[in-house]
Amino acid sequence: MEPAPVAIDRHPHLADPVDHGLLRVDCHSHTMWSGDCTTTLDELARSVAEAGIDVLCVTDHHAVAGAEAAREALPCRVVVGEEVRTHAGELIGLFLTERVPQGLPADETARRIRDQGAIVYVPHPFDPMRHCLAESTLFDLIDRELIDAVEAWNGKTSLRSLNRRAAELAVEAGLPAGAGSDAHVPDAIGAAYVEMTDFEGPTEFLAALATARVVGHHWDQPRPWSPRIVPSTTS
Repeated sequence: MEPAPVAIDRHPHLADPVDHGLLRVDCHSHTMWSGDCTTTLDELARSVAEAGIDVLCVTDHHAVAGAEAAREALPCRVVVGEEVRTHAGELIGLFLTERVPQGLPADETARRIRDQGAIVYVPHPFDPMRHCLAESTLFDLIDRELIDAVEAWNGKTSLRSLNRRAAELAVEAGLPAGAGSDAHVPDAIGAAYVEMTDFEGPTEFLAALATARVVGHHWDQPRPWSPRIVPSTTS
């Protein structure tokens, strides 16, 4: 099924219910299992409930243990994912059954994700502040049909033009468009998500994502949050 043109909307009230039969899915988030995040599962559970998220893709850096633990701790469905640093930038695997090692070539990383029956999802494709894939690698992977979906809206990307370019790429490449908060603090959960029909497993997820609605907060009106300082343990 060909993806529909990506329409990006902004919801001022995240906890409002979506249309009957649709799910609110945040495709990109982090927990304390990521080295640059301190969000506990208790904090995550509260934020998910406040944001009205139905499905949370937990995509910690180089770890799946947090996502596996979140399955039992959150008041929503959890997709086990991982954000993996390759030689050329980051890729996300969704519906993983085991951790994918970091530091491999991007094409090998994509194949290892696919070998698990999982989805290769490109986060923040043009944002240099988010360790995006090198453009030559991105387009090479698309040409080789090693990409399954593109993040059309990243909640931490400050320039709307970069998210717009990502949405245009999804349409041009004929790939489903996702959206995620990329939350590294609890209050950022729900800063970007998709509204999509229900699904079971990665194949149905991709089919539903192809007709999903991308919802993102404009960079000048984000969901309120503040940086967290991790106390130093040194004297």
